[in-house]
Amino acid sequence: MSDFFQTTDYAWLLPMAAVTLLLLIWLIFRIARRRGVGLEHALAEISFDRIDGLVIPSADEGEILIDYLLLTSHGLLILNVKDVKGTVFGGDKLQDWTVINDERRYTFSNPQPALYDRIAAVSQIVRQVPVAGRILFLDGAEFTKGTPTLVSTLTNLVSEFGEPDKKAAKFKIEAFKPHWELIRKKALSVRSG
Repeated sequence: MSDFFQTTDYAWLLPMAAVTLLLLIWLIFRIARRRGVGLEHALAEISFDRIDGLVIPSADEGEILIDYLLLTSHGLLILNVKDVKGTVFGGDKLQDWTVINDERRYTFSNPQPALYDRIAAVSQIVRQVPVAGRILFLDGAEFTKGTPTLVSTLTNLVSEFGEPDKKAAKFKIEAFKPHWELIRKKALSVRSG
């Protein structure tokens, strides 16, 4: 009888190890996808159509790249996405913003002036549609000294631009559609030109 216990005492370890390994792989996969899913979910929640990586003409004979242009029930929304981790020190009037995290400290130019240029460029094309812009900081960024004017988080973005009544929003969207198509054509002419 002792031989029976010796061979079966550890027989459960192999299936348990396999289950643990599968759970660990699933958990790593969920964590890796979580950030992207949050962004995609928020964009789907507030937009009825979107263009990623839009290039349009700027006022000074150049071109402007827009991360995301969204058609919302409030008009057009330009999103400049920043994926930084750590504490962000930035303000409306500061030229450079600083990020401090466990690994390093670095600065980047205040993104708001460039966003104002993007808003102006889109407004030049679609003059009768409201155009807004936000700098979207994904999870992992924290503004401890106050949040600058055009900065938003995913939660704030959904609450500001979300439309709980999708049927009522469709009426507004239909009014914006011709202007949305004009933006698409302008983007295509820049790409082909």
